Amino acid sequence: MTRNAPAVAISGIALLGLAVLALTRRPAGQARSLPPSAPLPPSPVPAIDPGAAVRAARRMNKGAGVIAAAVLADSAVEHYRGSFHNKAMAAPLVTAALSLAVSVHGNADERPVAHLARDVVYAAAALTGLVGTGFHLFNIGKKPGGFSWENLFYSAPIGAPAALILSGATGFLAERVRDTTPGQAPTIAGLSAGRVVAAATGLGLLGTAGEAGLLHFRGAYHDPFMFLPVTIPPFAAALIGAAAFGQTREPRPITRFWLRFTAVLGFAGAGFHAMGVARNMGGWRNWTQNLLNGPPIPAPPSFTGLALAGLAALGLMQDHPDD
Repeated sequence: MTRNAPAVAISGIALLGLAVLALTRRPAGQARSLPPSAPLPPSPVPAIDPGAAVRAARRMNKGAGVIAAAVLADSAVEHYRGSFHNKAMAAPLVTAALSLAVSVHGNADERPVAHLARDVVYAAAALTGLVGTGFHLFNIGKKPGGFSWENLFYSAPIGAPAALILSGATGFLAERVRDTTPGQAPTIAGLSAGRVVAAATGLGLLGTAGEAGLLHFRGAYHDPFMFLPVTIPPFAAALIGAAAFGQTREPRPITRFWLRFTAVLGFAGAGFHAMGVARNMGGWRNWTQNLLNGPPIPAPPSFTGLALAGLAALGLMQDHPDD
């Protein structure tokens, strides 16, 4: 068996999941013919759970907090390695810490109303991540060779500040979901909130998987488990993307399972990275150097935060169908 066998197996599972999903879709119901004189029966109006939006918002707050914690720890290590030579390098630590704090507050808040402080912090986090992404791109582009593979591999990681954008955006969307009159369906910019959050989650999963793919390609995929973050999250992104543009009444058990699998993968990835640090010369006894040069332990849990947001989106769509 070759060392790429796990990747082949995972791809097979993914294809099998797609096949099962296609086979288990319910066909569109056909309208029952009635006599011309018979009145049409009234369409049943599903009862709206007044607490559903708050529950979904709290789950999204939790997802934003997990991503913020990952960004806080990762940027602290990376910018410490860079000796904080630019004073702006402290900004993501501050905004990530604040994003984590307001996420904890939002997860404990059961009120159906947005909070101004949380909105401000989440917006500041997203803006900081956007500016940080621009800085990282600028630093890569100004190096000899520009956007070459070597510079992409060993320069400032593009995905790190982008994760802060995801934390801020997830939290900001959570406040929009929370700010819904009890008994009404939550919307964002006039669209179904569940669909908007699902689409945003899919894009976030694809971007995070792309960053993992770049860094694991740098590591030559020397461990078969390195294929997991470039196969499982993209498939989850495809499933949640299909949910965003599909029928909201479907329970989608495969999508839920795959998102939970992705959430577990985030924490498992942190464990694998800790093992990678231990394999370096001196192991954890030489942690002051190996933590800086080994695989980033805090990075993988970003998948967990996004998966939580995706699960919240599925709950929103099922509780507030729009088709």
